[in-house]
Amino acid sequence: MAGADKSDTPTSMAEFLATRAGVRGLVESGVASVPPFFEAPCSDSTPALSTTLSVPTVDLSGPRSATVAAVGAAARSCGFFHVINHGVEDGAVVSAVQAFHELPRALRSALYTLRPVGGICYSTVPNTGGQYADRLLSWRDYLRVLLQNSPAPDVGRIPAFCRHALMEYRRRIEEFGKEITGLLSEALGVGAERLHMATQVEAWVMTGHYYPPCPEPERVVGAAEHTDPSMYTVLAQDHIGGLQVHLHDGGWADVQPVPGALLVNIGDVLKLLPL
Repeated sequence: MAGADKSDTPTSMAEFLATRAGVRGLVESGVASVPPFFEAPCSDSTPALSTTLSVPTVDLSGPRSATVAAVGAAARSCGFFHVINHGVEDGAVVSAVQAFHELPRALRSALYTLRPVGGICYSTVPNTGGQYADRLLSWRDYLRVLLQNSPAPDVGRIPAFCRHALMEYRRRIEEFGKEITGLLSEALGVGAERLHMATQVEAWVMTGHYYPPCPEPERVVGAAEHTDPSMYTVLAQDHIGGLQVHLHDGGWADVQPVPGALLVNIGDVLKLLPL
């Protein structure tokens, strides 16, 4: 909306959450500035973006021994690796997630919540426990499915066009996960089944992030600095990318997406497992 000013912006987080429209709703309203609870703190000590990280690529169609060696080298060196020839069609799920977040407000707001309901959460707030008052919000919305919820997640609450893509992606990514877990286990020298037996590896959560355009991108972050509290995370990216990683020298680096590849990020659990 041309001419929008700060008076068009909700003045408190409570007002923002009450709209049940997420960051997408702010963009649709034509805001010209970001609310204060999205403003990232500035620090002279924050390291500047220094480079583009060269992330190894693992080809699952190659000889097993070479693939194991490549996975081991990538996991030990930078903790990230692209995987190609994986047999997972990720384009459909990325498109479906985008389509969900771009539904008319009245349709998507029916799912907006601070805590998961039936294992489903469409929200902006990162803490599903609802303790958000002192937290910086990232400039993004997400649709999350808790796969290990008991009882099983009520995926029927998700619109059919998105639900079908998510469930097909889940099926394929679980097979992919078994393959990656076996490769990591072999790379550790403990046999292909050791990690499966030690951890009973299963997909825990599936999250579809959506990053609407921001009128003041220099004042927000798309995701707060973090590590992943899992064995590993599988990331399906679109062509835009946006992932940045913290380097050992204190700098930050972009990770450019590779067309057709899935990105594997080694998580905290794998670093701590006593094998």
